[in-house]
Amino acid sequence: MTEHAWRTSSYSGGSAETCVEVAPLADGGVLLRDTKDRGLPPLRYTAAEWSAFLHGVKDGEFDF
Repeated sequence: MTEHAWRTSSYSGGSAETCVEVAPLADGGVLLRDTKDRGLPPLRYTAAEWSAFLHGVKDGEFDF
């Protein structure tokens, strides 16, 4: 089983119960998991999907 370098956002304020964690993959994709239940399988996103998401965040696409 491969170990991943999971990271949480610095904006989480140290509260691991309301965050997601992300782990980079060798192919440029990422794994994403909920910190409330780390036993569930993580979601996997390709490099293109992750890039599109990050651009959307930076452009305010998800602001409401």
